[in-house]
Formats: sequence, C-alpha cells, structure tokens
Amino acid sequence: MGTSLLRTVAAAAVLAFALPSAAQAPSAAGPIAHLPSLAGDYFRLQSQAANRLYHVFVRYPEGYAAEPERRWPVVYLLDGDTLFPMLAPQHLLLHYDENLPDAIVVGIAYGSFEPAVNARDYDFSAPAPDAGERQGGAPAFLRFLKTELIPQVEGRVRADPTRRVLVGQSRSGYMVLWSAVADPDLFWGRIASNPSLTPGRETLFTVPEARPQRSDLGVALVTGSRERSLERRQGALAWGERWEGAADAPWQAELIDLSGGTHAASIGEGYRAAMLWLFNREER
Repeated sequence: MGTSLLRTVAAAAVLAFALPSAAQAPSAAGPIAHLPSLAGDYFRLQSQAANRLYHVFVRYPEGYAAEPERRWPVVYLLDGDTLFPMLAPQHLLLHYDENLPDAIVVGIAYGSFEPAVNARDYDFSAPAPDAGERQGGAPAFLRFLKTELIPQVEGRVRADPTRRVLVGQSRSGYMVLWSAVADPDLFWGRIASNPSLTPGRETLFTVPEARPQRSDLGVALVTGSRERSLERRQGALAWGERWEGAADAPWQAELIDLSGGTHAASIGEGYRAAMLWLFNREER
C-alpha cells in the first residue's frame, strides 16, 4: 500500500480515534463513544516475540451486550492503522445488507506510518534468499499472533475460536498467505487483497509440511484488474491457478478477480466479496 495513500487515510483515522495515552483506554466520554460502528475496546500490547509495541483496537458486534452467552466470529485486521477504521464499519453494513454474521473486529496497528515505528515491511515478510536487509520478521510476528495477541484478545471478549479470520492488504496480504502455509489451522478463514508474493514466492505455492487438522479452512485472494504491479497481478492469477480446486490443497481456495479493482482503494469491495465467499461456502 503506497505511503501517500496511507497518510491520506491516516489523517481521517487520527481525527476519529485520537490514540489514548499509555494508561488510558477509550471511555464513555472519549471520541469512540460518538462512533458506534467502531465502539469497543483499545489496549497496547508490548510483544516479546516480535520485540515491538502494537496498538490493538477491538470493535464489538451490534447486540454484543444483549447476548451474554453468545460467541462471535473474530476478524483480525493487519495494517490496522488504515484497515480498522475502514473495514470495522464495513462489516456492520455487510451484516445489515448481506446477512453476514456480525463479528468482533480487531485492528492491529503500529500507531504511525513512520518507518522507525511502522515495521510492516519487516513483520510481513519471511526469511528467504531474496529477502531484503530489512525483511524476515514473519516467523516472529506469527508467534506474536499465536502466543500473545490471540490469547489476549480472546481472553477479553466472547470470541468463537473456530471462526477466526485473518485479513491483509498488499504487504500484509503476503503475511496472510504465508501464515496459511506456516500454520494453517490458526485461522479458519484468510483474505489476502492484492498481496505481495515475495520474498520466497515458491513457499506460497507449496503444501504445508504439517497437514491441517481441520477440513473447513478457506483462503481467498483478491486481485484487481487495475492492480498497478504486473508482478503482483500475474502472481495472484498464478496462485489461483495453483490452488483453486487442487487435489492437494489443504484449504478451499478462491481467486476473486475484481473488474476495475485497484491495488488499495478496492479493499472494501474485495473484503465484501471474500467474506461472503468464506461464510457461504457450505450453502454453495
């Protein structure tokens, strides 16, 4: 996702959120109280696995308080600095119009777009011969998700651990695909929008060493016909050709080709299409 686009979206997000201080979560008097489609929780999490501070935003489903015995699907958004304020309300509207199950939505953010703080290039790339000097942090970030973030979130909220979804865009889309190979059972559903496919491209086309224990896993890759990178576009089409309907696929795979879709601005449309596929697979 381009820096200029990230900065533009961030300006609106900052106005809406005004990140709390280290010791203060949003309260009834805070700005989130006036944005009910984003209302929920916020906490900081210092990761030992990734050696980094993350800002974690949690949006509660409509009706969460009224149904104290119910457990909800939980959607984890990478690049939460931009994707959380965009897709958390989007999920509510999909619940209204498409009968998509409402969900707990979790945004994992860095709190800044400055390279000294925002480590997406490192966190969302795996070690490989073609990895850059500042890449290779995906294994540590996956440990953060599995051993720190998910237990923290699901210890706080009434989540359904059998319906976890991981969502990423561009560089974080790579992390979504890589995690499917590295730890397929960790998430029930995965959505990668216009993902990068390097470093270690061949890994994303390889059957996981550990076969998943579940038979209901799903991975959706969204690509836009106006994706600005020919390499990403061709890589996405190749991924679909490799995994859709493959006999050795450890998950159900779906390539969603958005006519006129762009690299980043079509994330809402891609999220809609991929979520409907994930949750409607059994009916289809």
